[in-house]
Amino acid sequence: MTEGAVTDRAVIARFTALVLAGRRSADDPVARARGVTHKFLADVAGRPMLSRVLATLADSGAVGRIVVCTDDADIVAGLLPPGVETVAAAASPSRSILAAADVLGGDGPLLVTTADHPLLTAEMVDHFCRESFRSDADITVGLAPRRVIQPAYPETRRTYLNFRDDGYSGCNLFAVMRPQGLMAVRFWIRVEQERKRPWRMVKAFGPWTLLLFLTRRLTLAKGMRHASRILGARAAAIVMPFAEASMDVDKPDDLTMAERVLAARAAPPQPR
Repeated sequence: MTEGAVTDRAVIARFTALVLAGRRSADDPVARARGVTHKFLADVAGRPMLSRVLATLADSGAVGRIVVCTDDADIVAGLLPPGVETVAAAASPSRSILAAADVLGGDGPLLVTTADHPLLTAEMVDHFCRESFRSDADITVGLAPRRVIQPAYPETRRTYLNFRDDGYSGCNLFAVMRPQGLMAVRFWIRVEQERKRPWRMVKAFGPWTLLLFLTRRLTLAKGMRHASRILGARAAAIVMPFAEASMDVDKPDDLTMAERVLAARAAPPQPR
């Protein structure tokens, strides 16, 4: 490793990683398919998903502290390596982030990911954290472009946010870089409360911004500038050059895909 690379890893090794491992539904299809109570306990290629995520974060040069946000600390206790902490989950992911940030205090930036992300790698985490620092934003979100995902996995179906320059799929990677970034979390709590009243959601985002987005007149960068004004915090998108960064496990078919990808990673390289 070069001297510059060492310096770069030292600069970004300040994140507290918060892993969201709450249970949204008592009848989750992934949990049911694997015969477990919580989705994060589902076995993927021989290991529970949560264990895979925790191992990845421990391998990352950007993470110094790992905290699991869960509604049942007793269930996760047997999966936690030494030093990993727990905090109580709240009624929704955004409320959990806000509550955890209050408990954890302002000990550096907060990296947020989910327990159903078994394909996450330390390389992805390091890239996201490094670029989050470089963005100088208050809050960042990881997005993988369609041009990266579809050539690698043409059979996978993802949900895309369609901008003028490309479609982007979420990667379940967020970073609150400064306390001001929590303004975005509070805004999203308000949006969650209005999800059954679309007219109020339009009011929250602003009709002009929604029109620009729906007509695909916004590039991703311009969209984030609009979002920053609405949120009251500087927001930035971190474009992830990894197709698998967008591939979490929400349904049983995703389990099959994840195990196929992990098997390919574990296979010895084929001679050319």
